[in-house]
Amino acid sequence: MKDCILQAVQEKLADSAVMNFPRLTRREADGSLVPGKARAVIGMRRAGKTSFLFQCLADRLAGGTAREKLVYFNFEDERLAGIEAADLGMVFDAYYRAHPSFRQKETVTWCLDEIQVVSGWEAFVRRVLDSEKVEVFLSGSSARMLSREVATSMRGRALETVITPFRFREFCAARGEAVAGELLSAASRSRIEACFDSYLQIGGFPESLAVSTERQRVELLQGYVDSVLFRDVAERHNIGNLVALRSFARQLLRRAATLCSVSKLYADFKSRGIGVSKETLLRYLEHFEDAFLLFTLPLAAESERRRQVNPRKLYLVDHGLAHAFSASGGLNRGHLIENIVACEFQRHSRDLAYVKTAGGGEVDFLATRYDGSRTLAQVASDLTDRGTFDREIQSLVEAVEDFPDARRVLLCETSPPRGGSIPKGIEVIPVWRWLLDQQLD
Repeated sequence: MKDCILQAVQEKLADSAVMNFPRLTRREADGSLVPGKARAVIGMRRAGKTSFLFQCLADRLAGGTAREKLVYFNFEDERLAGIEAADLGMVFDAYYRAHPSFRQKETVTWCLDEIQVVSGWEAFVRRVLDSEKVEVFLSGSSARMLSREVATSMRGRALETVITPFRFREFCAARGEAVAGELLSAASRSRIEACFDSYLQIGGFPESLAVSTERQRVELLQGYVDSVLFRDVAERHNIGNLVALRSFARQLLRRAATLCSVSKLYADFKSRGIGVSKETLLRYLEHFEDAFLLFTLPLAAESERRRQVNPRKLYLVDHGLAHAFSASGGLNRGHLIENIVACEFQRHSRDLAYVKTAGGGEVDFLATRYDGSRTLAQVASDLTDRGTFDREIQSLVEAVEDFPDARRVLLCETSPPRGGSIPKGIEVIPVWRWLLDQQLD
């Protein structure tokens, strides 16, 4: 059996040496490395983790690294069935047997994809980082490479890059729409606005852009969620009540950009005779967050108790999932846009929360960047109604009492109504323009 695995390893290394790195939509994510640390590339299934590995290899090739020092190795191969942590050394030994002058002398970049199929891989990677001259990228399904697990297993030896579905800038690039420059012609603006409408409908999963019908897209995205539920949640956590698990997931996927009340959902389940406890639903919610299916935001408060006891706001990893699980097909456009903004803030914020003002208003986001700067952001699709405009502005005015140093922005699709007064210090920005302007830290 070992001979068969060794033969497969040698064939895969030979294939890796001659493969052309595919040209794909460039992802705006951090592929840098710190000496002595691996880069763990994680995220929801089908978001583009493997594509990002190829991007990192292609960047090094373009930067002058010799092709033979760039290795991509995928462990999800039936020929490697039964491979153990003790066998991982043969992968490196087989490579360095072909390139003996590189060992401990020349830096070799290794992309180890789907490495989670090998039990005990963590200790091997830590040893390689200590004993070889290497750069190591790790990736795999979120079933066994959740953010908290990588941090624990690698004991501070791995930096994390979370790959999400396309942000709007990446979506535009995938559609061939140039977004550079502050000044846009009328024609360019119209094309980008049309692109934003498509983004609202399609979502950001890369494969969604390739399907031709809405039915295919719905089936594709529903299949992604099923994989998460059954492989990343049910199998992993030994959950037998699949009826409650699926029903709970569907309920949440239809509630993007709303307050999440597990107590109300528990009461609904109880009234329908679905046997599940509130504590179990809370665990399911935590599992969904771990699998990158969704995320929740707390109330902005200095008191940790206030953050814990107040309801959290729910957002999906990609707004396309809301389309796929909509019961009627009719969706609140404002909620979809708010979900898009939440995902954008989540990519470059150290802390993200929502705000309740002393006057009873609500501000959708308080985002704190890594440099400590803060932004209060309100999201509204349609500002033509004077009452809506006044309400959104008033909440931003009230919030400044608690967060005087924060930038205040109102993100919208339409212009403010005639006669609407914009107080000094509040910026009104088209949401598509704001999304294009966001640069990751």
